Amino acid sequence: MSRNVATTRTMTWAMAIAGLAAWLSLAGCAHKSAVKTPAGGAAVAAPGSGQDGAGANGDAAGANSSAANAGTAGGGSEGASAPAGVARLIYFDFDSSEIRPEFVSVIAAHAHALSANASIRVRLEGHSDERGSPEYNIGLGERRDQAVRRALLLQGVAESQLTTVSYGEERPAVTGEGEAAWAKNRRVEIFYLN
Repeated sequence: MSRNVATTRTMTWAMAIAGLAAWLSLAGCAHKSAVKTPAGGAAVAAPGSGQDGAGANGDAAGANSSAANAGTAGGGSEGASAPAGVARLIYFDFDSSEIRPEFVSVIAAHAHALSANASIRVRLEGHSDERGSPEYNIGLGERRDQAVRRALLLQGVAESQLTTVSYGEERPAVTGEGEAAWAKNRRVEIFYLN
C-alpha cells in the first residue's frame, strides 16, 4: 500500500512540475512590448492563395505564394540601405515558422546587403493571422521572426544589426475572413531602420 502512495505522490509532483513548466513557457511569450511601425505603413502585395491545411491553434491553411509576388512595398524605409527590388515580406505556411524555399533567395539578398554594410540596422516583425489565442499567435510570430533572424546570422549578418518583435495577430496586413486575408497576415516584415 505504501508503495502505491509513493508512486501516486511521485506522479502528482511530476504532473504539477510539467504543468508549471507549460504555464511558464506560455506566460513568457504572452506579452511583448510593441514597437511603432514607421510612417509609410505596411502595404502588402497579395501572395497566392492555395489551400494546404487546417488546424486548431495559430494560422489557417498555407498559401502558395512566391517571392516574386511577395512585394517590396511593406518594410520601412526605401533608402539606399535596402536592397533595390528585393521583397521585404517573408510568408509562412499554416502554423509554421519554417522558411519556405521560395524565400531563401530573398533572405540571402538581405543578408548580402547587411553583411556588406555593418551600419545598416533592420527590425524583423513577426505576424500571424487572427486564429488561435493572442498568446499563441505572439509566440508563433516570435518563432517566425527568430527563424528569419537565424537565417540572416548564418549568412554573416552581425547580431547587432538585427532586432525582432512579434505582433502576433495585432497588426494584420489585411482585415477580413478567409484564406486570402489570412495568407497575407502570416509573415515576417523586414524594416530597414537607417
